[in-house]
Amino acid sequence: MTTDSFAGHQDTCIIIFAKYPAPNKAKTRLQPALGVEGAARMARQLLLHSIDQAIDTGFSVELCVSPVPTDSCWQAFDLPNSLRWSAQTDGDLGLRMLVASQLALQHFKKVVLVGTDCPSLTVSCIQTAVKQLDQHDAVMVPATDGGYVLLGFTQVDESLFSDIIWSTASVAAVTKQRIAALGWTLALFDPLHDIDEPKDLKHLPSGWLDFHIKVDGS
Repeated sequence: MTTDSFAGHQDTCIIIFAKYPAPNKAKTRLQPALGVEGAARMARQLLLHSIDQAIDTGFSVELCVSPVPTDSCWQAFDLPNSLRWSAQTDGDLGLRMLVASQLALQHFKKVVLVGTDCPSLTVSCIQTAVKQLDQHDAVMVPATDGGYVLLGFTQVDESLFSDIIWSTASVAAVTKQRIAALGWTLALFDPLHDIDEPKDLKHLPSGWLDFHIKVDGS
């Protein structure tokens, strides 16, 4: 990597929003298919996959977590030292994303928000999305369920995250309307699949279900 390209990469921060994948607290909607422990293992695998993909882009990566980074639960993860860590603020998802974005934009020209639900959000997809921010104010990769799996921008506005009913089919549409109202240009990608419910498991990469079987005997 040349010095110039490295400097460009340091203009970008990918923020991954994650909660600790504890049994009965993470991916609970997958429990009918995977059981309690299987759903938790799936949540852990999705988290680690998202981190790996983000780091392999070469951009700065921040893991914005709940509970706080100093909580002992995170010590079990052998994660790269290059990761930046932050704690999610109090409030709903919108406020948490807004605050994290505002803080990151104090140090980076481009900020990209991602979750940990989409195994199809690959290195190349993230890199291509970030590149769009050279010509656009914002970029979005929608989710097939009506949300989004990636949202990036070069500036942030509170309207992108306020008065939105999260985890509903209207999230991406409302966000696109807010971006248009701001007069921003938006690069829009084809939707990708989140893994939230048993019907979504068919969209997992090959081999992912091998170790995520029901363990409750039912």
